[in-house]
Amino acid sequence: MAAFQIRKIQLIIVFIIVLIAILWLFQDNIAKISMLQKNTQQFDTTKEKLLEYNKCMDDSKAISYLEKIDNFFIKEYSKEQLLLHTIEADTYYSYKNSPVQLCNIKLTTYDEVGQKGLVLTSNRAEILKSGEIFFNGEINIQSKNDISHEINTESLIVLSNSGQIKSNREVTYLGENAIIHAQGMEMSNNDDTMSLVGDVIIEQELGGVITSRNLFISHADGEKHYESKERTIYRSKDNTINAEMGVDLNMNENLMKLLGKVEVLNSSGSTMNSYNLIVDQSNGGEVYKTNDSTHYQTKVSDIRAEKMHYDAKTKKVELMGGVLGVYE
Repeated sequence: MAAFQIRKIQLIIVFIIVLIAILWLFQDNIAKISMLQKNTQQFDTTKEKLLEYNKCMDDSKAISYLEKIDNFFIKEYSKEQLLLHTIEADTYYSYKNSPVQLCNIKLTTYDEVGQKGLVLTSNRAEILKSGEIFFNGEINIQSKNDISHEINTESLIVLSNSGQIKSNREVTYLGENAIIHAQGMEMSNNDDTMSLVGDVIIEQELGGVITSRNLFISHADGEKHYESKERTIYRSKDNTINAEMGVDLNMNENLMKLLGKVEVLNSSGSTMNSYNLIVDQSNGGEVYKTNDSTHYQTKVSDIRAEKMHYDAKTKKVELMGGVLGVYE
């Protein structure tokens, strides 16, 4: 038994000696493997940083920068030493003959009494030598009352001295149950209102399309209110409605008011002429209502009434009050 234990101990000692010899012979290769792993990790990290840099930069900006600052932060003041805004960014890049580039930027505006106004965030922005700040791409605007506006545009400029934010480029606004396209936008950092300027196209989730001009958006007091006072056309699956004096959309209640003289053209060939038409789109429906005089015409009838109720889904028309009709 003692001889067996001695033999076992001898085998363990031999194994340890052989292992040490192997490690000594291959120590250079082990060091190389360790170094290769380290270099690979460094390469992957550098690659990730380069991808993040290129994601933020335009191709034209992928050049050597003069200065780079991580976790950038600055406060800017007016001539009267009033705080205009603060700028935070993950990374700041400056160039010799190009605007300063900021990656993952957050800009917070302040009013004349130092109260926080709008907060703008974007993945990219530029600062010109004049001090103007241009945001690009997907932009989120948070109002002082925590109302969020999401827009996408090639260029949005922040005018700190006037407290205005505007864009003269095409704008896509992600609205409530709709996507809105416009030729530009304007906004003040002192309220919750925004103006989408020029030609406006509203694409509703339900499938309808509204075309108008100069849309006013208000989220004050919890409302979601879109309004235009210019000629408006609403197109649904089977109907086209022309309104002379604009549109008023209550997105909380899914109600649309088409203002002024209104003409409804149905795909079947019938027409309705009235005033101040309400389109009720609540619960996925589409019901047209008006309490103003209505003139309804089909290929075989000509009817006048004081009120009208039309369900566009079931195609059922109800004409009420002083109805007078002529049938062929």
